[in-house]
Amino acid sequence: MDMPRVAVFRKEHFNAAHRLHNPNWSDEKNTRVYGKCNNPNYHGHNYDLIVQVTGPIDPETGYVMDMKVLGDLIKERVTDHFDHKNLNLDTAEFADLNPSAENIAIVIYHRLRSHLPQGLDLKIRLYETERNFVEYPA
Repeated sequence: MDMPRVAVFRKEHFNAAHRLHNPNWSDEKNTRVYGKCNNPNYHGHNYDLIVQVTGPIDPETGYVMDMKVLGDLIKERVTDHFDHKNLNLDTAEFADLNPSAENIAIVIYHRLRSHLPQGLDLKIRLYETERNFVEYPA
């Protein structure tokens, strides 16, 4: 009999600045496409991050994953790395990658994926604002 699969969620928060900019475009095109998000002096967001882990329930613990372990992993791999940073200037991941919410979610996914057991699925939901959020994988 297959064990039921259950999704567990951990919500975290970090603050970071960024600038959306394509160096291959003119200043006019960058402003037209990105608007205020292309501010040369950067701008910030209060990001809300929801990490979803899905898998079978361990019959011994009753857990899909120990939430303390997940919380510590997110702190070590994500919030300590991105919180109160300028993503463009302070993180290697965005030196040559536009730090859009979409790209940030993918980077977070990869920073966590290899640290989770193989049988667990991972999904990242990142809120850039109250009304705008992305999920990866889709």
